[in-house]
Amino acid sequence: MLSCSTPWSRQLPEGGWAAQSVLISGASGGIGQALVDELAGAGARLLITGRRQEALDALAARHPERVTVMAADLTRAEERRQLVERACEAGCTMLINAAGVNRVGLFESFSDAEIEALITLNLTSTLQLTRALLPQLLAADHGWVVNLGSTFGTIGYPGQAGYCATKFALRGFTQALRRELADTRVHVLHVAPRATRTGMNAPEIEAMNQALGNAMDSPQRVAHLVRRAIEAGREETQLGDPERLFARLNAIAPGLVDRALRRQLPTIRRFLARPNGEAP
Repeated sequence: MLSCSTPWSRQLPEGGWAAQSVLISGASGGIGQALVDELAGAGARLLITGRRQEALDALAARHPERVTVMAADLTRAEERRQLVERACEAGCTMLINAAGVNRVGLFESFSDAEIEALITLNLTSTLQLTRALLPQLLAADHGWVVNLGSTFGTIGYPGQAGYCATKFALRGFTQALRRELADTRVHVLHVAPRATRTGMNAPEIEAMNQALGNAMDSPQRVAHLVRRAIEAGREETQLGDPERLFARLNAIAPGLVDRALRRQLPTIRRFLARPNGEAP
């Protein structure tokens, strides 16, 4: 029989961020970099990883007493193993999965290699890293897995078919893992940013969002809201007021969203079908 009671608080325990050792993947990217600044500023000890050594070193230089760097390609098993070993040595109590890539375009233009690369980093390696670190988190007094998803993990969007596939799957994984670990001290959270101004977006994507009237957040705002979601222990967080409404509407009346997005389709095609990614 299901119980509505929870044996432990899902909020940060006494000591707050100063008591946390956090592994952040994707820390050399836009949201990841902002998360490093946000959480180091809050007092956490951080082990940060990504594929761009120079960007990681710059973050460590800003927070020399809080940040340790280990560059790694999460799609490589040996580099994941070494990263998990370092995380265990650091006593990590929280994993924030922020690594990810996007490839925006009409699905018919994707190659097999592009589809495989998208799924491998956004989904497969994220699951593999989480599984490898899980014994360490289960052994902690309190452990966290925080997965950064996307609005496109709730709303299928034209031009984002491959990315949506990975983010829908990540949301399902997060929900299943949360329920699997419900009787443990590991808290599993999912935070879904809306469109964010990062280097992952080509200029034509920002131009398209502007033409469609889609709001975009700064990485710093996203990082701040992620921190607040963790502090509050919110298991599911969708960022952005219109996006929260659209996600609910898509769940109960997807046909309405189909019709609304069909009206946007000519604009989306106009931007995404240009040669060499040129904006009109």
